[in-house]
Amino acid sequence: MNALYLAFAHLRWSWARSLLLVAVGAVILAVPLISQTLLRGSEAALTARAEATPLVLGSRGSRLDLAMSAVYFSPDRPDPVTMAALEAVWDTRLGLPIPLHTAFETGGARIVGTSIDYFEFRGVAPARGRIFGVLGEAVLGARVAERQGLGPGDTVISSPENLFDLDGVYPLELRVTGVLPPTGTPDDDVVFTDVKTAWVIAGIGHGHEDAIPAAEAEDGNVTADAALVEYTTITEANIDSFHFHGAPESYPLTAVIVVPDDARAGTILRGRYLDPGNPVQIVVPAEIVAGLVERIFRIATLLDAVTLVIGIAALAAMGLALFLSWRMRAPEMATAWRLGAGRGMIAALALAEIAILLGAAICLAAILVIAVQSHGDALVAWLLAL
Repeated sequence: MNALYLAFAHLRWSWARSLLLVAVGAVILAVPLISQTLLRGSEAALTARAEATPLVLGSRGSRLDLAMSAVYFSPDRPDPVTMAALEAVWDTRLGLPIPLHTAFETGGARIVGTSIDYFEFRGVAPARGRIFGVLGEAVLGARVAERQGLGPGDTVISSPENLFDLDGVYPLELRVTGVLPPTGTPDDDVVFTDVKTAWVIAGIGHGHEDAIPAAEAEDGNVTADAALVEYTTITEANIDSFHFHGAPESYPLTAVIVVPDDARAGTILRGRYLDPGNPVQIVVPAEIVAGLVERIFRIATLLDAVTLVIGIAALAAMGLALFLSWRMRAPEMATAWRLGAGRGMIAALALAEIAILLGAAICLAAILVIAVQSHGDALVAWLLAL
């Protein structure tokens, strides 16, 4: 008891050094557990999203790029597939094809052109407002709405795909009709609109409205200044004038989510796209993400080894700090020896200090680990959104 009292009194006297040793010890103990918690949470979040997406159809090429762009709306840009591929799935009557067009952005958020079947497939409905119904309407993900302070009735403007576009394709103003609830998935970070609206942004569809004269020639002809129109707006007055050029089956899509009627239908659909000569392929996102996660955890094993080495080095540094501290206290120990304190008492003082520091470090590490575990889902969602 006397040893603990004296050890605590000394640690309190040198409180800055004591706090530093406790913090370092807590970090050494907590980091491996926290990293495992976050990795397991990331694995669960990634695989859950992939497993909830049965099949993805797209242009033949990188299977990983196709799955990531369709499931997680990543910036990966696989070669586009056409509406003809979607219609081919419809014709089989083996599943529900859901179009995806993810080529554009607004305010740093990806614009996802799709159909209302997507929301039923994901089991999500707007927390505020309603789903888009006509051209030019959009539904915001929860984080997009929070980050930009937007809600139903507001507008967002699409970013041009190419600042040097010479085809006269202007950004499109989208009217926000609804905001989705937080889901902890990539849906929180995108802006959903009808796929036809995405085609309008791409310049495949356009409308006609009168231009304000920028200059009028003597013969009465009106010319329009290039700076006259900053973006396209779809209104009740001009929506009927919007039309599309070209054959509908040639319109582009980034990918198509395919929801087969049953396991047998899914197997048949996969079999129809096995020919390597077919420009279209079907992938199973769960299989691709499982392989990706496996590679990630191989890297995580290496990181664990590095963490172990760093931890050993930090423990050695802590031991050296304690050893030097005791060497500096040699006159103090000599005085204690003269007052009758034996070697056992001096050793008990050293062990008591170590025990107090280690106990405090364990308590602090436990608090950190519990805090991360209790907010693990939110942390994983935030990290995946970066």
